[in-house]
Amino acid sequence: MNAFKPRETLTEQVARHIENMIAFGQLRSGERIYESVMAKQMDVSHGSIREGLLLLEKRHLVRNVPRKGAFVTPLDEHFVRSLYETLELYLTHTGRKLVRQWQPADMERLESLYDRMNTCFQKNDLMAFLELGIEYTQASIAYADNYFITAAIDDLWPSARRCAFATFQRGGNQVLEDNLAHMRESIQAIKDRDEERLADILHRYALQQCQQVLDAIEAGAPKGA
Repeated sequence: MNAFKPRETLTEQVARHIENMIAFGQLRSGERIYESVMAKQMDVSHGSIREGLLLLEKRHLVRNVPRKGAFVTPLDEHFVRSLYETLELYLTHTGRKLVRQWQPADMERLESLYDRMNTCFQKNDLMAFLELGIEYTQASIAYADNYFITAAIDDLWPSARRCAFATFQRGGNQVLEDNLAHMRESIQAIKDRDEERLADILHRYALQQCQQVLDAIEAGAPKGA
């Protein structure tokens, strides 16, 4: 018998649509989101938009300001550095557990995801590449065995995706190549059960990613900003 799979709620659909608008720059850093305009564009109720915005606030993409409305979270230096510092802490913790506990089936899955991402790179399919990157990380954090870490990373991914798209717009294929090189190096460290090497790889990669995002923000900033 097939397992029951609940359909995505309307709130989740609304949130995903607005999330994509933010990630792809259709709603810009700090921009106000007008519920009435969004409701008309999406042909849904104001309540559905409001619920979607509350969900996106939990995911750090929107700030709901009392009596002023909802605004896209500013993508500034403090936000970006905070994001990558936090991701590094969580992923290093879970990576160490993965190094100690992985089984052959886990390694097969990681290498399969790497191969699929490489295929997306060859086809220049950015969207599929980003989605597989999230799946790859979710596979690696399964060993966290920690509700709070897993939930926190789930809420951070939309911001990481937003940053990844910003860097791709500026760096193009080089950004994808950097991702693949990082993954290949990480997989080898995991396979060798080398915790310290993996921690060093994650640290260097977090610094590189953070700087790439900051460079992209600076390059896209208006003159005199």
